[in-house]
Amino acid sequence: MDLSQIAESIQRDAVSVVFVNVLLQQVGLPVPAVPTLLVAGSLAAGFGQVGAMLAAAVLASVVADWLWYLSGRQFGYRVLSSLCRLSINPASCVTQTEARFMRWGLWSLVVAKFVPGFSTVAPPIAGSLRMPLPGFLLAAGAGAALWAGGAILAGWWLRDELQEALAVMSRQGTTVIVVVAGAVAGWLAWKLWQRYRFEKLAAIPHVTPLELMEALASETPPLLLDLRSAAMVAETGPIAGARAADVEKLLDAVGDWPHERPVVTMCACPADATAVRAARVLNELGFVAVRPLKGGYDAWIAANRPI
Repeated sequence: MDLSQIAESIQRDAVSVVFVNVLLQQVGLPVPAVPTLLVAGSLAAGFGQVGAMLAAAVLASVVADWLWYLSGRQFGYRVLSSLCRLSINPASCVTQTEARFMRWGLWSLVVAKFVPGFSTVAPPIAGSLRMPLPGFLLAAGAGAALWAGGAILAGWWLRDELQEALAVMSRQGTTVIVVVAGAVAGWLAWKLWQRYRFEKLAAIPHVTPLELMEALASETPPLLLDLRSAAMVAETGPIAGARAADVEKLLDAVGDWPHERPVVTMCACPADATAVRAARVLNELGFVAVRPLKGGYDAWIAANRPI
């Protein structure tokens, strides 16, 4: 099927195509929706159809966000951790995404659609933080309307240029495929490079749960730094003997700690991402013996430590 046939299919049932495409993208599948919105807008017969497309896009987006909100409300931080494990770059973990949400508040749901990687995690964060459902739906709907409406209207206003571009691409089908494949390959290579760079940074000595238990029972126990998110600490409770900290404000948390004492960092992130990052920062601050806990909070729970 060439591009002209695809355009004809969109024009024939534009509202349904927009709804399904947006729904699939917003539930987390790697299906781009903006190109469909642009093409659908350029093929609209009038403002009535533009309005119907926009309504379909907003409805699909809000339905997907509502489902993620319910999952976050039901399962809490575990949903966020699972989402982050699907990321090519595990450094973008729960603590960082939730910190962004806490900083922006309700507005984060309005701008989430415009921030790559944040659109899917914002709704379950809102659910885990018990954001009131009416406010959540209102903010999610406003964000979806701005995002989808901008793309559809851009397609409508630039319909002549887009139709001409589609005609050119249809005639140059092989070239378009090569260019798109090259762009996708470049993006994937960049993401894999980010993962490789993180794995190199993460290649520092870790402490196992058993080693930590033995060290805590010794005469000179290590200092324990809890880097879990504020919402997770509130949900599961603080850890006895640990000091809670924000990775962005480490010096505020450890300013009174002696640099020669051993320090163990703990987080609830895939690949211990935040704990590794904090260990690197503490080393730069002059702490001589800092190690992340291997397996993080899950390993701590498995070791049956009191909370």
